[in-house]
Amino acid sequence: MQGNYGSEHTPLSELLTVVLITHNRPAFLRRALKYYSTLPCKVLVLDSSPEHPEGDFSSVDYQHLPQFAYWGMQAKLTYGVKQLTTPYMVFAADDDFILHESLAESVNFLEANRDYGLCHGYCLMYLALAGSVSYYRRDKKICEDYSSERAEERVLDFMHQYVPPFYGVCRTSIIQDWYAALPAGTSFEWQEIGHSYYLLANAKARVLPIPYVVREINIGFSDHNTEVYHALTFADAKSVAEREAFAGFLASLPTGITHLDQHQRKAFALKSFEAMTDSLKSGRALTAELVFQSVWNQLLKEPERKFGPKQYVEMPFYNQRFFDLLTQFEFLLHAMPAGRVQLEQLEGVWTRQEHLLRARNNDTAESVIDRLWQAHDSNAFNRSVIKRLSEQLDATGDEAQAQAMREWSARLDNASNADHYPAFSNMRSGRLLKWLDAREPDAEQAAKIAAHLAENNGGPQFGIFLLDLDNNVDKLQTTLDSLVEGHCKSFKIVVFTTGEPLASTTAQNTLHFVRVSPGNFVDKLNQSASQSPCDWLMLAQVGDEFTASGLLRASLELMSAADVRVVSTDEIQRTETGALVDVYRPGFNLDLLQSHPSLMARHWLIRRDILLEVGGYQADFSKALEFDLLLRIIEQGGLGGLAHLDEPLLICQAPLLEENAHERQALLRHLSNRGYKAKVASASPGTWQIDYRHCEQPLVSIIVPAIDDLSLLRRCVESVLLRTRYSRYEVLIAANPNHSAAVNDWLGTLRNAKVNVLRADQPLGEVALYNAASGQAQGEYLVLLAADSEIVNPNWVESLLNHAQRPEVGIVGAKLVDRSGKISHAGLILGLNGGVGSPFVGEKHAAEGYMHRLAVEQNYSAVSKACLMVRKELFNAVGGLDEVTFADGYADVDLCLNAGQAGYLIVWTPLVQVLHNGELPQAPEALQALREKWSNAFAQDPAYNANLALNGKGFTLGDKASINWAQLLA
Repeated sequence: MQGNYGSEHTPLSELLTVVLITHNRPAFLRRALKYYSTLPCKVLVLDSSPEHPEGDFSSVDYQHLPQFAYWGMQAKLTYGVKQLTTPYMVFAADDDFILHESLAESVNFLEANRDYGLCHGYCLMYLALAGSVSYYRRDKKICEDYSSERAEERVLDFMHQYVPPFYGVCRTSIIQDWYAALPAGTSFEWQEIGHSYYLLANAKARVLPIPYVVREINIGFSDHNTEVYHALTFADAKSVAEREAFAGFLASLPTGITHLDQHQRKAFALKSFEAMTDSLKSGRALTAELVFQSVWNQLLKEPERKFGPKQYVEMPFYNQRFFDLLTQFEFLLHAMPAGRVQLEQLEGVWTRQEHLLRARNNDTAESVIDRLWQAHDSNAFNRSVIKRLSEQLDATGDEAQAQAMREWSARLDNASNADHYPAFSNMRSGRLLKWLDAREPDAEQAAKIAAHLAENNGGPQFGIFLLDLDNNVDKLQTTLDSLVEGHCKSFKIVVFTTGEPLASTTAQNTLHFVRVSPGNFVDKLNQSASQSPCDWLMLAQVGDEFTASGLLRASLELMSAADVRVVSTDEIQRTETGALVDVYRPGFNLDLLQSHPSLMARHWLIRRDILLEVGGYQADFSKALEFDLLLRIIEQGGLGGLAHLDEPLLICQAPLLEENAHERQALLRHLSNRGYKAKVASASPGTWQIDYRHCEQPLVSIIVPAIDDLSLLRRCVESVLLRTRYSRYEVLIAANPNHSAAVNDWLGTLRNAKVNVLRADQPLGEVALYNAASGQAQGEYLVLLAADSEIVNPNWVESLLNHAQRPEVGIVGAKLVDRSGKISHAGLILGLNGGVGSPFVGEKHAAEGYMHRLAVEQNYSAVSKACLMVRKELFNAVGGLDEVTFADGYADVDLCLNAGQAGYLIVWTPLVQVLHNGELPQAPEALQALREKWSNAFAQDPAYNANLALNGKGFTLGDKASINWAQLLA
């Protein structure tokens, strides 16, 4: 080792500035400031967040720099380092913990060794979870001293076993020179590569054998060598040119590499890149290996560490002082949570705690204490829980425990007085709980509703059938509590339990227990259904919680629904972590029901007489009871009387998505009864794809209206001819007489037996061209295909025909994807973004979407004519496309709504994928005409849900939460 440790006793505040980098992460920033607040040095905060965060920043040099934004990292750092006045500086990320004493030790080393420009130590990485922290080894033991007098040797030696030095302590002058020279717009990865090269080319470097920093592992920065590795290895022309250019830039800088000419310096820079690439590829210096976990002991208020089978004692982390520091870090991590993964897990914990904190009708002091201890044991860092628990312990006279809670509360407040509620209220679970609370009637409304129901014989009565096949009394109590505490009292509950009934009851009691076995519970369900005095029956599981207002609204809505046979409702589901997700279903959607029964065939309200009429539940489908029942109801009564209520009735456990053999059998039986010898397959667990296996192979006419962009037109037509596997088709190119010479010449040279160019006598708009060509089409089915679209999958015609040949289907649409691989069309929603819009625009091509609706076949009100198939007979019957009212746009939407009005289904299938930008027309007059003609459909699109927002990408929780109870009483 070169040099020695030493200090001239200059205060650290005059030597070092911590440059804290943050962007739009106020929780991380608050925690970082808390951590660095005890470090006796200057702290410069560079915050490019759009809004100034709340908090007191008087103890630091806080710079709010929204002009730099996220992608302006280089400009932000360049601005920041210009302001530095101390001889040493260190960059610090807002999610990392650089050890205070290690910073001091690094500064002392540089003070004592003036020919060194960089000093740091070893890095450990962490991942904070809800109640634990996982630690990962990052650095391997490496050469710790880069002291060669030859700059080239230092650079190559360092790059050969590369450990990122970006967050090391540096001499400020070198960093200022580096950022002054760095070209504007340099990417993150080249900034990091160049940072290492420039530091080692200008000064010696030291890695001290000490723990230096604990860094978060789940970040997107190049410290994990992904972006850096790609920049160094990608072989495409653009990447190669970037490498060459950056090597040339480094070669132009004044450094310690003085005896090489410009060309040689560039070659050396490229050689250093190769050394770094080899280091990253071989994992010579960097790894990501879990070494131990710290689980926070809620009772002892300290972490318990569990070490993996393989440890690395040559690393400098194995000492009591370091583990004591980790304990301090972990307290901050749990008391001031900020990480994405951690918050995702805490969402479920906080949701459960909210549930436990809610008062119950039958509460006692003991039951309240018990629930508060449960809440405490799930996470002792929830300040609301701790304060409530200490108050309750005080009230019950348990002074010792109360004092312990007060001391713990004071410790939490000393870290931060910020409560978790602001973060939780912005989470999906918090928003849903707040949304549910807003749906409850106030006292005056409740009185009016009670009077109204009394005047109408109490309204409909609900029979709640609860399956308790695991004999779980706690879950049963949860469900019963939710029913008793709800606003609707018009119900009877039958519990089908495999355990000993809790009471002796009869079918006339409000709560009735029926002893069952796994082999006979379906027969018992049917027997109870036949004896029930209730109007509507619902099947649920113990543990399901009824929402406070769901059944009440259902009772009011169903009083005037004489023709309704079955009703699907919404629900809120608990994930495995305990977080809440909304499942807000569309109106009755046959294809979505068949595609995703595990999500769509749950908790329906079914008229008792209808259930008995179709034969009740079937024991052969015991794992798909409701799905099989619904399919039989459809078989016997068609699609009439199948309604949907946009109201969540239950909070229940999310179903496990798995391949359910009973679902498949029920679907095959149903399809057979409808006359199909269908094949049912599963692309992903819980979802189904149906091949109806039609016998006919009808002629299909593909209509393409010509445009003046020859390259797009050629690409479209050639994609059809080259990629269409189906043989019985014709392509009709509908052309105007006034196309460009290039287009006319190409059309004139087309020689393909499947292509026919139809020339109009006078110029026609796109809509009129479709209509004109349809009159000359020979096919039984028409495909409307935009000239700027491109076919992707060879089986596209078969996939469209798979649905179009079903007698109940009128139109079939495709999934449109833009050339960047993002969704551009996935069905059309009436009213979305103020007009007609497609949901999920901009999502990744392979995304599943809300309720898997990007991945499964379903019904929509309308699809795009960029690619749709329609039976020619139906097209003619509804008058084709309206080329007068909707010449400028929305003729496809009008066509679909006409088909729907005629009783046909519109199917959207993700199995047909077409390249197209999916842009919707800018035609305000046509849109207004569409709104006026189809006002009812715009008032509530049956393919959507009234509880979901009509803005953005759609399928997010809407702002409107309250129920218009007065309207329901009118």
